[in-house]
This record gives sequence, C-alpha cells and structure tokens, in this order.
Amino acid sequence: MRILFTVMMIWLFVLPHSAQRQGLYKLSPRLREMVLAEGRAPHAALHGADDSSRRLFADRGGEIHVCAFIKISGDGSELLASHGCKELARFGQVYIADIPVTRLRQLADHHAVKCIEANGHASALMDTTSLIVNATPAHEGCRPLPQAFTGQGVVMGIMDIGFDLTHPTFFDAAHEQYRIKRLWDQISPDTEGSPLYVGRDYQTQDELLTLGRSYDGLIANHGTHTLATAGGSGAGSPYRGVAYESDLCVVANATNENAHLIPSSMHDRYTYAVDALGFKYIFDYADQVGKPCVISFSEGSVQDFLGYDQLYYEVLDSLTGPGHIIVASAGNASLWNTYFHKARGEESAGTFLYSFTDHVSMVMKSRDDFDIKLVAYRSTGDTTMLISTGDILQLPDSQYVDTTKIDGRQYVFHIDAYPSCYDAEEMVYDAYFSMLGVFGASVPVSIEIIGREADVEAYKLDGYWVTNDLNPHLVAGTPTHNINSPSSAPAVISVGATSYRTGFTNHLGHYVSYDQGTGGQRGYYSSVGPTFDGRTKPDVMAPGTNIVAAANSFFNEANPTSSSMDSDISYFEVDGRTYGWHSKAGTSMSSPIVGGAVALWLQAKPDLTPDEVRAVFSRTCRHHDTSLTYPNNEYGYGEIDVYRGLLDILEVTDHVPGLSLSQPQAVRVWPQSGRQLCVAFDEAPSQAFSVTVYSLSGQQLLSQTLPAGQAFYTIEMPLATAGVVVVQVTTGRPSTTGSTLVRINR
Repeated sequence: MRILFTVMMIWLFVLPHSAQRQGLYKLSPRLREMVLAEGRAPHAALHGADDSSRRLFADRGGEIHVCAFIKISGDGSELLASHGCKELARFGQVYIADIPVTRLRQLADHHAVKCIEANGHASALMDTTSLIVNATPAHEGCRPLPQAFTGQGVVMGIMDIGFDLTHPTFFDAAHEQYRIKRLWDQISPDTEGSPLYVGRDYQTQDELLTLGRSYDGLIANHGTHTLATAGGSGAGSPYRGVAYESDLCVVANATNENAHLIPSSMHDRYTYAVDALGFKYIFDYADQVGKPCVISFSEGSVQDFLGYDQLYYEVLDSLTGPGHIIVASAGNASLWNTYFHKARGEESAGTFLYSFTDHVSMVMKSRDDFDIKLVAYRSTGDTTMLISTGDILQLPDSQYVDTTKIDGRQYVFHIDAYPSCYDAEEMVYDAYFSMLGVFGASVPVSIEIIGREADVEAYKLDGYWVTNDLNPHLVAGTPTHNINSPSSAPAVISVGATSYRTGFTNHLGHYVSYDQGTGGQRGYYSSVGPTFDGRTKPDVMAPGTNIVAAANSFFNEANPTSSSMDSDISYFEVDGRTYGWHSKAGTSMSSPIVGGAVALWLQAKPDLTPDEVRAVFSRTCRHHDTSLTYPNNEYGYGEIDVYRGLLDILEVTDHVPGLSLSQPQAVRVWPQSGRQLCVAFDEAPSQAFSVTVYSLSGQQLLSQTLPAGQAFYTIEMPLATAGVVVVQVTTGRPSTTGSTLVRINR
C-alpha cells in the first residue's frame, strides 16, 4: 500500500497497557510516539522509519499540531479550549480537534479524556499501474439506467485526488449547465482567508473553472475518473456515468501520491480525522441545499487489532443515516496471499518473506503461546532464530528487539505484543523485520509458526508471502482477510469488483489483453473478507475491470510520455483543449458505480439508510456463483442490479404480479410531448408484441398489441397519465422483453 508513513509508524511503537506511563494508553501509536519523541533525539524516535518520516521530524521546529479524534466525557469544548486546541467538529462524545503536540500528554492524563486517535496520513489509492488497462464501453454487464432516475435532485460526493474540473463530462449533456457545485482542496496552499482547517474551498462555477484542476492535478488523475464514473454526463460519448444528472460535490484530499506537495511541517495535520472532515463537508453541503447525498471513497488502508480505527468508525456511524450514505472500495489485495491459519493440532505453518523495499511486516494473534522460527538461507549455512511468544510477554513493555548481521548486512527483528481490541484474551504480535537492502532478495528468509497446541492466525501487512524450493513445506497463505479500512467500517457500504472484459484496443490501435475474469466473476484482485473482527465484507459487487471514464487533461498535458496514457481510449477537443477517455481497473472503479446507483435509489427514496441499502442488496443482487450462500466474503450480497433495486424501493414488484424484473436489452422506451410513448427496436420484431403500462401502485393504465415489421412505434397515452410509470414490453425474444421505468410529464 502506498502510504506516506509506513506501517512501521503505526505498529512499531506499541506499548501494552500494563507497562505504560499514566495516560499514554489513551493515545494511538502515532500520537504516543509524538509524546515520547519530545524527550528523545529524532533518530531514536524514528528507529526503522522511512526517509519521509525522518524528514518530518527533522523539520519540526516550533509548535506542531495534529488533527485527531478525541473522546471526552462532560464538557469537551471547554476542556479543548483550555488546552489550546481548536474544535473542528463534534459527534456526541467524539470530537475532531486540532491539538498542539505539546498538549497531548496533559490531555491524555485528564480523567475526562477516554482516548485520542490519529492514525494514517493519507489513505492509499485502490488501484495500481498493473491494474490499469483500456476497454470500450464502461458498464458491460450492468443494466441500462431507467430514464426516470438519473440522480437528479441528489448530491453525488467524491473524495479523491487528481481532478480535472473542466472536463466536458462534468457539464450536463447539452454542455450548458455545470454540475460541480463545490470543491474543498485540502492540500491547496492558497489558504488566505479560508475558514477551513486545511486548504480552501471553491463554491462558484467561475471559481472552479478558473481554477481548472485540483492542486495535485498535474501529478494525479484518479479523481477525474472516479467522479466521471459516478456522475459524468458522457459529453456525447458512450461513457456516461451512473448518476449523470446528479449534483457533484468534491473533496481533494491528501494521500501518499500527493504528499510531497504538502510542506513537511504540515504533515501531521493530514490524518483520518481530516478525511472524516471531508465526508462531513460533503454532507453539510447536501444538507444546506436540502438534498440526499451519497459519497464514494476509493481509498483505504490496512485494518488493525489496536482499536485505533474505532473513533473514526464512530464518526462515520454518526455521519451516515437517512439520506447520508458512504460507499468505499474494498481493496485490491487478493492478487497475493494475505492470511494463514495454523490450526490446533498442526505442528507448524509458514511462508517465505519478500519485499521490494527494505522491510516486511505482519501480524499474528492467538490465545496460546507459540514459537516463531525465522531462517535466513545463506550459501554458507542457514541462520536460525527461535523466538518464544511467552518470552516476549515477559520482556519490558512486551517488546522484542534483536539485530544480527547476515552476509555483512544488518537485520533488525522487532516484535510487539498487546491484547486484541476485539478480544482481550487474544494476544496480538506485530512483527517488523528490516535490513539494509531489498528484504528477501539476496538472502531468502522464511517465517514459521510452531506449536501443536496453539491456534494462530497470521495477517500480511507490508511485503509479500512467497514460496521457495529451499523449503517446499512452507506454502501457507490464502488471499483473504484483506478488506481495507474504512470500507471495513460497519456504517460503510463495502464494494468489491466483478470482471467482464478481457481485452481492449487503445487510442494507438494496439490490442492489449488483461484477463481478471469474465461473466461477472469476482476480479482476481478484489479484496476478500472477513474483517479482522469477523464481519462479512464486502457488502456488494459492481463491475471494476476495464472501466472507461474521463481522463485528466491537465495530467496528460504535463506528462505526455506517461505510460498511463497507453490506457487512453480516445481524445476530443473542446474550446481548443484536448480531453480524453481513459480506462482503469480496480475496486476504485466499482465503488463509484455503486455510489451512482445509490444516488438513483436516493432519488426514488431520499431518506434511504445504509441498512435499507443492504436490505435492497439482499433482495435484488445477482449471484454469479449460485453454489454459494449469500452474503459471503467474496461477493457480499452479490452484484448490484440498479433496475431491480429501483423496483424494490418503489415497491412495484408488490403491486404488479408477473412484472419482468429486468430491462429489455434491444429496445428503448421514452415519452414524447407528454402524450406519446415511443418504442424503438434495434431490429424490427418479426411477430406481434404487446406493450402494457402500469402505475407504481399497480393500476393498469394501458395495454396494446402492436403489429410486427417496424423498428419504431408511437403509442398515445391516456390524458390523465403523469409521473413515473412502468412499461412492460413482451415479445418472443428475451432481448426485447422486459420492463422499464419512464417519467411522463404533463
């Protein structure tokens, strides 16, 4: 995962509750280390940390502030003010506050403070270069959208990076109405007069189009694609987004990809708490204009057993509810093994460790004592270390640290122990192994969990688990238990990816094959549950492989030789500027598809809740593998069916017995002049067919049999007909039989 501060910063400095100084147990690891570092030299505080973290500490001179969640009983506002903190938002007992680092210890020692949490810097994006490929139409396998529901009257929110605000797809289909209503650019340096915690916002069409792009728009393009996938009009192309008439509200946040644009003295301000403020910003705008809102978030990071996502999850739970829904990408971690289980009765289980960097990390948890065997396979003889977890628990602060030289290179082995936040009887062991060089390259290293009486689970963090003929018995691992946070949060709709297309022709005329599955099966990369606390995730699936949407023209202009442009489908010009369509793959793409679908559902039922959305999934999703029980940890409730979901929400299926639950594929139906219904076939029907029109209450308004032989028909509607109606077309062919929703205006 591409995060600014490595997993080391979150996991390395964990101290178990029983061994900490007063109040420190209330701080998450990152905050705890800030407090401890106040009295230590920077190099000691940053043992094992990456270069960017070292620069951060080296640049600290003066008052450093951090944005954090803090849970306080009683009058939290007064307590925060008395400690020089700025209250940014409140959700019951949980506050988001700007806190001077020098005040963290005093706050932690206060009896009213329950915990303070600030983990993560920026969440890692859910797609990588290896997952970006070209394709043609974006939504193969998805039902076409009903004309009556296009997202009109709904706010579609996106928090991401790399936005081209000028792309024609962000206007309406006629290129007359601009649809981006707000942008909060959290990393913008133009902060003069801004009331926001970081960056600034832009609220008018002139401001947004003059700005042209988010501050990171020359180096990133991800947000342009996700915003267009959720709500782009298509600008006359086939690449129309799902909720193409919704209002768009955007937050450009901080991630590892754009972190170098932020002054190092400001890095501590960018945490999960700022992401939470971004969600709040979008929902606040929707409330101001009196519209329901769904937000799609295609970023995430690893879960933990420390419990330091819990305040974040509490805030997400407070933010969501009737008319406030968040969907997030599940992650792309299932291309490699991420979990293994050494069951009681098995003598051992293990794997080889490898990384493209200087370190690997993993987590093990168990109620039982067990041994950890590390072997370095040298040409001159193996080096073996055997570490007892029982011995680790007896060490000061339950921290094991050892260093050794192997073939002239120094290796550091660091293991911390603490109780699981989900089950205090289970001990968790965070293992961080590093060296000078590429870990596991010149000297293969294996890890083996040993103990016939122990039941142990292991989770991969950084690096990879691989096999090696040096010990063919160490083959443990499955690609599961890798849902990312905050997609793992109970309040968030977690979205995995399905696959249809396996190849494409790009703008150069080159054909590229990229096979991640076909026919709606789970994309091989799409993350798999359960969550670390055992809940079923993802919740739902949507197409995520080879999805075509808008390209960032500013990125293309600044990076004309970038390999990512090989994924561009085509280009066009508007007002002398070259725009394009680009294909990506990953759960980053499936999340905004579900976000757009939920926007259509909110148009039908503005007070829809996250639990009601899941209930709709349970009744209407398609099941690729009928041998499975749904929901499950591969597909959740299944692949979203936008149309069936609308019928379910509108309760049409309860009123119209025998109604087809699918839309016809080769026939289009639309109103004309308020009095006529137009029916157009791709191919003229070869036999007579029927058209029946129902109200949403189930009343039959019209039934007519029409002759064969034409491709286009018009039907006169009853004078009193108005509003949304259901039109059922019945022919002798499956592709031209089905129902659709149409809005009749008077």
